[in-house]
Amino acid sequence: MSPTARVLGGLAAGAILGLALAAWNPLVATQVADVVQPIGKLWLNALQMTVVPLVLALVVVGVNTATDAAASGRIARRAIVVFILLLLLGALFTAAAAPALFSLFPHNPALRTALDHAVVGTAAQTGPVSWSAALVAMIPSNAIMAAAQSAMLPLVVFALFLGFALTRIAPARRAMLVEFFQAIADAMIVIVRWVLWVAPLGVFALILGVCARSGLGMLSALGVYVLAEIVLYLAVTAMMYVVAVVWGGEKLRRFASALLPPQAVAISTQSSLASLPAMLESAEQRLGYPRQVNSLVLPMAVTLCRLTSPVQYLTSAAFIAWAYGIDLSATQLVAGAVLAVVISLGSVGLPGAVTFIATNLPVAQSMGLPVGPLGLMLAVDTLPDAFATLGNVTADVAATSVVARQSHDVGSSPCVQGEVGRG
Repeated sequence: MSPTARVLGGLAAGAILGLALAAWNPLVATQVADVVQPIGKLWLNALQMTVVPLVLALVVVGVNTATDAAASGRIARRAIVVFILLLLLGALFTAAAAPALFSLFPHNPALRTALDHAVVGTAAQTGPVSWSAALVAMIPSNAIMAAAQSAMLPLVVFALFLGFALTRIAPARRAMLVEFFQAIADAMIVIVRWVLWVAPLGVFALILGVCARSGLGMLSALGVYVLAEIVLYLAVTAMMYVVAVVWGGEKLRRFASALLPPQAVAISTQSSLASLPAMLESAEQRLGYPRQVNSLVLPMAVTLCRLTSPVQYLTSAAFIAWAYGIDLSATQLVAGAVLAVVISLGSVGLPGAVTFIATNLPVAQSMGLPVGPLGLMLAVDTLPDAFATLGNVTADVAATSVVARQSHDVGSSPCVQGEVGRG
């Protein structure tokens, strides 16, 4: 049985037992929930204990990876700028659209009480946060204290400074330190895999406690979460057609037709990497982009331009806010969007299930939201994966169209043509 199937099995078993106990005897259901509650909390704590070192290491390594890629030529630098702008576009769109989408569904007050009893996370900071206070809080006066307090936004800012500083020191020392942080990230991922091995038990305990107290409320809420993710994935996928037409100078019918083969592979395999050969063929044979652009931009896009990652982080945060009845301010949403882009670029080449907590927790925590519900959301987050891959593949080809057009526009002079050819 696959890990996803095992986790979903634990979710189903806990939900069925919790609902059955609640229907039979609410008092007994509450007592059973109190017994299994520590198991779920221990599992959540085990996942969260790796977040600070993992995020720090991923951001430092990610900055150096992106810097190395940008140093490989003008096309690569142009591509990275396009990737960042597309990720930011998707993040800001989701920051605005996700709360509005969740507001269409009625909020169940009992859900907050059940979550408070069943899961433990960072306390929600429901008070207004001024932009000046948020700006000052971004720079940590003590990076070690920020890490100890799990203050993710200032920790990520420090990691960015550290990552860029490493690019300015002697190459030998830089390589040694980057390898050190990569080793930390690898070790943390090993621990996460160990913890995920018992994920069915942890999810079983968490969902049993919530369903025993709130009935069908949590299951319906998770259904809303999955539905919202799918809708937002499809929305940002549609936006990439607009990007290709407006920014990439493409004709809509030609672009849409060329995308069909790689999109079919994306839906069937749920892997952007597996879709890369089809993307390369479509970009060169059907869209006529220069080979030197395709061969550089598309492999970079597969790892760096994962459009739906920031969408997923912000959708998760908006769902938690909706479940707890918290209104998010513009400051919180913008801060979360920017951090989501940084986290997405930092978690290069890592499976989503392994880093779900490490990538979602910093965004939710930076927005002052409880992070306990992430353990339950992990169980169902793989369901919309096909739509996520569809969005990523569409964004990869759209980004290539933009870079190809820019390379063509600046390629009229012999000097620039030589630069493009070397890319």
